[in-house]
Amino acid sequence: MTRPADPVSAAAPDLPGRAVIRQVWSDLAFVHWRVDPALVAPLLPPGTRPDVHDGSSWVGLIPFVLSRSAFPPLPAVPWAGTFAELNVRLYSVGDDGRRGVVFRSLEAAKLLPVIGARVGLGLPYMWASMTHEEHDGVVTYTSRRHTGTRPSSRLSVRPLGEEVEGDPLADFLTARWGMHVARGGVTRYWPNTHDAWTLERAELVDLDDELVAAAGLPGIVDRAPDSVLFSRGVRTEFAGPLRPRA
Repeated sequence: MTRPADPVSAAAPDLPGRAVIRQVWSDLAFVHWRVDPALVAPLLPPGTRPDVHDGSSWVGLIPFVLSRSAFPPLPAVPWAGTFAELNVRLYSVGDDGRRGVVFRSLEAAKLLPVIGARVGLGLPYMWASMTHEEHDGVVTYTSRRHTGTRPSSRLSVRPLGEEVEGDPLADFLTARWGMHVARGGVTRYWPNTHDAWTLERAELVDLDDELVAAAGLPGIVDRAPDSVLFSRGVRTEFAGPLRPRA
């Protein structure tokens, strides 16, 4: 039986069970394009379908800085450090109604966290050379993968200081309280929680990206994005993976 999607909520639900991962996410740019749900569906794991807002599914290109990773009750992991990350993500609904995200790729600048996330979580992390800079009000991220065809990305945004509140699209794209991860043919849902986002409008200053195409969606970034947002960040927690609700 396929349930309807849970309501979108800017406030996080309570975390089911204890936190198993803690992280701080900083200087996040949310750059999004509309996409036909039929293009997204084959890229999602079993037991999920494209989530839709205003008749479209969405693909996001989301760079940020990750720091203070910890695995409670242990303290922050010294070797993880602080590093840039850049994700290509899609929007999913499980057959049980849980809304989430699906990561098509996650570029990260530290090799050990990449190995740990690939082995421990089954996430498609890729080791990349990355930078994160801010000059004259413009935040710039660059990435080049170390392996395969070495796809790259350069993205610059200018936060505009216009706070975003009560925006249904912004909530749909950012208030995602879990991720769907397929491993061994089985899809699990990893719930997360954090304070509500403080978001502001942003302007895309520059984009030269190969990662979205490498993730299975060629041609998307050839047109202007349909949404550009920015946040200075949140502290987040993940619980362990859940089976689908009965």
